[in-house]
Amino acid sequence: MPTGEILIEIQRVGSILRICAVDPIDGTEVVFQAPTAASKEDIRKLAINKLNYIQNKAKRPTADGKDDKA
Repeated sequence: MPTGEILIEIQRVGSILRICAVDPIDGTEVVFQAPTAASKEDIRKLAINKLNYIQNKAKRPTADGKDDKA
């Protein structure tokens, strides 16, 4: 779960924004798209939520008892 710094890169690609967010502590990275009208605060909140989801998903054991790591 990101508790400190999150690195966020925003690129405009045509009529959308491509966002890449990275937790520098464990290297977890998420990439998503947002409309160009999205505020930086909304993008930051979404990046935090997506990073939390991916990090928590990686910690959950699967049905066979092994960690769910790709």
